[in-house]
Amino acid sequence: MVIGLVAVTERGRSAAARLAAAWPRARVYEGPAGQAVPRAFAECGGLVCFLAVGAAVRIIGPLLHGKHSDPGVVCVDESLRFAVPVAGGHAGGANALAERVSAELGCTPVITTASDALGITPLDDLGADLGFRVEDGSDLAAVGAAVISGERVTLTCDGTWPLPALPPNVVSTPAPEPGTPAILVTDRVLPPPLGRDLAEIQPGGLKFLQDHGQGAAVGPRVVYRPPSLAVGVGASRGVAADEVLGLVDAALAEAGLSAASVLTLATVQAKADEAGIRTAAERRGWPMATYPAEVLADVGVPNPSEAVRVAVGTPSVAEAAALYAAGARGELVVAKRRSSNATVAVARLRPRGRLTFVGVGPGDRDLLPPRAVAVLRRASVVIGLDQYVEAVSDLFRPGTRVLASGLGAEEERASAAVAEARGGHAVALLGSGDAGIYAMASPALEMADGSIDVAGVPGVTAALAAAALLGAPLGNDHALISLSDLHTPWEVIEARVRAAAEADFVVVFYNPRSVARHWQLARALAVLGERRRPETPVGIVRGASRPDERSTLTTLDAVDVEAVDMQTVVIVGSGDTRIVAGRMVTPRGYRWL
Repeated sequence: MVIGLVAVTERGRSAAARLAAAWPRARVYEGPAGQAVPRAFAECGGLVCFLAVGAAVRIIGPLLHGKHSDPGVVCVDESLRFAVPVAGGHAGGANALAERVSAELGCTPVITTASDALGITPLDDLGADLGFRVEDGSDLAAVGAAVISGERVTLTCDGTWPLPALPPNVVSTPAPEPGTPAILVTDRVLPPPLGRDLAEIQPGGLKFLQDHGQGAAVGPRVVYRPPSLAVGVGASRGVAADEVLGLVDAALAEAGLSAASVLTLATVQAKADEAGIRTAAERRGWPMATYPAEVLADVGVPNPSEAVRVAVGTPSVAEAAALYAAGARGELVVAKRRSSNATVAVARLRPRGRLTFVGVGPGDRDLLPPRAVAVLRRASVVIGLDQYVEAVSDLFRPGTRVLASGLGAEEERASAAVAEARGGHAVALLGSGDAGIYAMASPALEMADGSIDVAGVPGVTAALAAAALLGAPLGNDHALISLSDLHTPWEVIEARVRAAAEADFVVVFYNPRSVARHWQLARALAVLGERRRPETPVGIVRGASRPDERSTLTTLDAVDVEAVDMQTVVIVGSGDTRIVAGRMVTPRGYRWL
């Protein structure tokens, strides 16, 4: 997205130049504001004006068409103290743009939309990253006001989608309640077609009130259409797009399903160039997916055909393509139906939960990556060691479910995180430093299967925080070794230390010493001492990036092991490591050094 920058004073132009240098897709618009702003408004996805709010409002007023089409507009004052979204706060991305501006210029974002001020997920954005579409006619304003004001709002979904946290007054119910504001996530047509009960279509699915959508007793509602339906299509050569779409529409209508939830139009690879299928997909804006016949032949279907197998190499095209596109847990909701030259089937995919590993860094909030902050604000369930949870609890949205536990419960936390993700939720599993280094990612991944989506946010591990304080001790090959023998036999650990010594790696010791494990560090240093000079530099860092951080440079023969505890990282240099101007440096070994 291109960001337009407009400034009319020297100070504003200087600030705009700073943003242009920091943002590759930013563009400065020259000239008087009355000319530059309309050009940027028409050409950009966002606009930053170094103007008074009143001046900007007078210029953009005639340009505004609707919040779902207009770019977000942010004003920055002459003293660079405030970044104020003035249009397109949610839908136009102005609130997020104000945050970006503030991060670059050091000003304060002034967010006035109620949901953001209260830390509540705005309904405009709910499920946007999952592909949700808001149904036309939804009353976003009324339901959003009810959510913010603390009124009872019901949430009814076809399945458990990994939604962000919603405040406690938003209550999950199997059906909307008469007179109560409602949020619905469904691929079903509302009200039920032909008077049929929706539970007849899919057992265990939503069972709406028969009068839903009719009468004064029904409260305001917002309906989201998730991308949950895969349409499989088979066709004879030369089939017309109108015939394909007519059959698709009839299949969806009979099942009471919304075309707005169609994720893809799928077929066999042999039909990839069939103009009628391609045109049908293009008319509706549905992505077209094609699969090899041998792949579809392995999909179990209720209505195989030997004639189809002979013709295209798979006993099913429509049903098999729909099911394959819907994924491993997809289910057929409309069996194969035919017209003269086409066949159609519809499958529903089941939502997949999300598990994201988040390292909270070594301590200082400045070392918590922005991506980690975004994940914590997006999660509906946060799981972690109690002290790590407490450190970032201010980032959670209202309604976030928190599962915190004490030391020694790593397996239980990993198991709970995987179980919550399998239940369809958006889960953040916390670890210290980087969650993948001596933290929670590996035990959780050992339990996870392919039924959930998994991601990790890179974090600043203790080795990096300690190394930055010491200088550049990790400038060449190095090894990280934990000295905790609670789960790893000491013989294995010592063998690894010996191997690192023989390979002349810089060695970083995690978990070096505790009250119960008081001798392991001394032994590990002795093993290294068999291959290293007594004067080899050693860096000892306690509480890296925390208020009580302390770093010491010493040598291998002078390490005070009594001063080391579990909050400490010990870095032992290689044969090339040296002290330069009071800093620990391991040369890269480049010829130009």
